[in-house]
Amino acid sequence: MKEVAPMKNHNPKLAGILSIVPGIGQLYNRQWLKGSLLLLITAAFIFVFYDIFNMGFWGLFTLGTLDGVDDSRVLIGQGIVAVFLTVFAVIMVLLTMKDARRVAKMRVEGEAIPSLRERTKHSWDKGFPYLLVLPGLALLLLAVVFPLLYMIILAFTDYNLFNSPPRNVLNWVGFQNFIDLATIPIWRQTFISVLSWTIVWTVVATTLQIALALFLAVIVNDKRIKYKKLIRTVLILPWAVPSFVTILIFAAMFNDGFGAINSDLFVPLFDFAVPWLSDPFYTRIALIMIQVWLGFPFVFALFTGILQSVSDDWYEAADMDGASRVQKFRFITLPHVLFATAPLLIMQYAGNFNNFNLIYLFNEGGPPVRGQSAGSTDILISWVYSLAFENSQYSMAAAISIIIGILVALFAVFQFRRSASFKEDR
Repeated sequence: MKEVAPMKNHNPKLAGILSIVPGIGQLYNRQWLKGSLLLLITAAFIFVFYDIFNMGFWGLFTLGTLDGVDDSRVLIGQGIVAVFLTVFAVIMVLLTMKDARRVAKMRVEGEAIPSLRERTKHSWDKGFPYLLVLPGLALLLLAVVFPLLYMIILAFTDYNLFNSPPRNVLNWVGFQNFIDLATIPIWRQTFISVLSWTIVWTVVATTLQIALALFLAVIVNDKRIKYKKLIRTVLILPWAVPSFVTILIFAAMFNDGFGAINSDLFVPLFDFAVPWLSDPFYTRIALIMIQVWLGFPFVFALFTGILQSVSDDWYEAADMDGASRVQKFRFITLPHVLFATAPLLIMQYAGNFNNFNLIYLFNEGGPPVRGQSAGSTDILISWVYSLAFENSQYSMAAAISIIIGILVALFAVFQFRRSASFKEDR
């Protein structure tokens, strides 16, 4: 480091303000090489990305002006990229302003100023962990944040089958899609119906798979049960089969005409064929049963591992106090299991809320309902898929997706805050 004499007239605040253009503040601090490099990088950044900034923000505000020429979809994407670059530029400017003020204060106080090489080495040592996570962060922005922002923007436009780019230019409609969802009868009735079934489906199917898994885990964990390894292996087998294969097999088994469940069970025994795929009530029953079959092995494996960590001393102490089996389960087993697995169980509910695969692969959300734009077993996410990729109602699908995200986030936050594991971490 190079010793410098105190510069009482040097102004740290002015150095920070000058660094609104990165490099000027450093030049004011007499960091000639560093300031020149920052100015060069700033000029190159503006030169390379000027067109993206210009076209991106223009397109994001206007969505285009000429039908058949301006593609609003491309303009939205460019606008999002321009926003990302702007956020990056603002962060860099703030960092250079902070650096300029810090160095200016050091000059006022007569402290030694690190050389560019020393500062570079220090920054490398301190920022190396951030450098390692940078590729993952970039992938996150590209694969998660970008599509999410794109979807949010589409929710406030009039993008549908009759107003599709590039033939037509999209227009901003504000909250009109959300208003239509609440006021237009076909949208309102369909949304209420689908949301109601989604909530019932999520609560019933997930609760049953958790209850079954807990029951089996407690039974298998009993000391009187032999061949525990074999039993656990058999019970986890449904988890080993790819879910889409299982769903397609069940769809064939529940088929009204040739399915094995009707032809080999109900018809021979009861002389009655259950309309599994044509009656909404039975279709929903079948979906819940399939989800319980698909979901319980994971929860069973989870509960089995937790139960093996429960100390036998607790149960022995409960026996000495005269506790019954129900009391031991209620006050020892259940609290211990829920405390350790609450976050994962919440994820089970959130996952089933958006369980597109089962709903779509089993019966594509059918059977259909007259007067509605969704099938009788469609949940919100499968309805969104149908709106977007079968009916080209992109803006309405995006609006419903935002509602789904808000509902899942609120449920997850509420349940996490109520769970004992969350309170313990705090």
